[in-house]
Amino acid sequence: MFSDRKVSFKTPPAALVDVRQSQSARREKALEEQKRRRAQRIDASRQLDLFADLTLGPSDDEGEDEGDGEPIREGVASFASMLPESSVGPSTSQPASEEASKKGGKKKTKKRRKHKANKWAEKCMYAELLEMTEDNPWSDGLPTDLETGWVAVAPVPVGKRCLAVTHHSFGFPSAGPNTTLHSRLLGKCLLPPFPSALPPSTILDCILDPNWAKNGILHVLDVIQWKGQEVGDCETAFRFWWRDTRLSELPPTPPPPSAPSPENTAPTSYRFPYPTNLVPVPYHTDTSLTSLLTSIIPSARVPRYLSIFLPAARSFTMDIDTQFGSNNATQPVTFEIAPDGLLLYVVQASYEPGTSPLSSWVPVHAYDGGGEGHLDVFERLVRRRFSRPASVEVDMDAD
Repeated sequence: MFSDRKVSFKTPPAALVDVRQSQSARREKALEEQKRRRAQRIDASRQLDLFADLTLGPSDDEGEDEGDGEPIREGVASFASMLPESSVGPSTSQPASEEASKKGGKKKTKKRRKHKANKWAEKCMYAELLEMTEDNPWSDGLPTDLETGWVAVAPVPVGKRCLAVTHHSFGFPSAGPNTTLHSRLLGKCLLPPFPSALPPSTILDCILDPNWAKNGILHVLDVIQWKGQEVGDCETAFRFWWRDTRLSELPPTPPPPSAPSPENTAPTSYRFPYPTNLVPVPYHTDTSLTSLLTSIIPSARVPRYLSIFLPAARSFTMDIDTQFGSNNATQPVTFEIAPDGLLLYVVQASYEPGTSPLSSWVPVHAYDGGGEGHLDVFERLVRRRFSRPASVEVDMDAD
C-alpha cells in the first residue's frame, strides 16, 4: 500500500478534474476566467461603481438663467452625500448583531479555530497530467497552439514541492532567520526558519532537493511575490524572466557551519543545516516542434550537473568555529540532479493556486511504476505531428 501511494503521490486529485469536459475546453474556460477576474480587479481599483450615479450639477449658464436652481457644488467633498451609505462609513448602531455575537460568538469562534486550515495549504499552482491519445489518427490530444502559446520548463528536478516565504524586514544571512518552507498540500513547515538572501515579503514556488543536506539546493520553479510586489498576476514568460533576473542579483551566500551528524558522532562530511543555493529551473520560450525534439525533450530525460562550493576538505574533528571561520577556503563540488519530467505553461496565464489546466505535467516515468513513461508518448506524438504534412492538417480541419 505504501509503495502505491509513493508512486501516485503526484496524481492530480480526481475531484478537481471534470472528466465530462476535455482538457482543452477546461483550459480555455480557465483562461477566460482569469481574464474576467483580472478585469474585475482593475475596475475595483479604479472604484468606478462609486461614481456611476454622480452628476456634476447645473453649469454656470444654467445657474444664471434659473435663479431658483440648485447651487453648484465645488470640490470632491460635496459629492459625499450622494454616495451610497455603505461607502460613506459603517453603521454605528447594530444592537441585534451585537446581542447575537454575545450569545453565541465564543462557541462559533472555538469551532472555527478548530477547523481553520493552514494559510499556505494548496497555494502552489499544481499542473494537470497532460492528456494524450495515440489511438485516434485525427487527434493526438496535444494543444493545437503548442508551438506558439506555451512555455516549457525542463528538466524539472526530483524533489518535494513547497513554498519559500520570507517574513522579516531584513534579507541577509547575518541578520537572522527570515525564510520558511511550507509543504504544498498541508502548508506545514518543512524546516525551522533559516536565513537567506531573499528580500522581505517574497513568495517563491520551489522544489526542495532530496539531497539538500549535501548540496544545499533549493530549486526555484516560479515566483508569486517579490519584495511585496505581486508577480503572480503577470504572464508566464515574464515571471520566469523576473525570477532569473532577481535571483542573479542576490549576493552569494557562504557555506554556514556544518550541521551536526544525525548519529551524534564526529562528522565525516559537510552537511548543510538549511538550503543556501537558490537554483532556477531552466525554461524555454521556443516550443516549436524542432526545439522540442532536439533540445527540450532530451534535456528532460538526462540528469543536470551543478557545481556547488563547499568548504575545503580538512579534518572534521576540529572545532566548528575554527573549521568554518570567515576565512575558510571553499572548493567546487559537482552534484547530479535527477530529472523528473517536463512542465508546460500557457503563455498568457497568470499564477493561480490549486490544480489548474493552464499548466500540464509530462513525467519521465509512468505513475504505475512500470511500463512506458508519459514523456515517451509525448515525444512520439510530437514526432508524428512534425512528420505530418501541412496539407493533411488543412484537409482534416476542413472535414
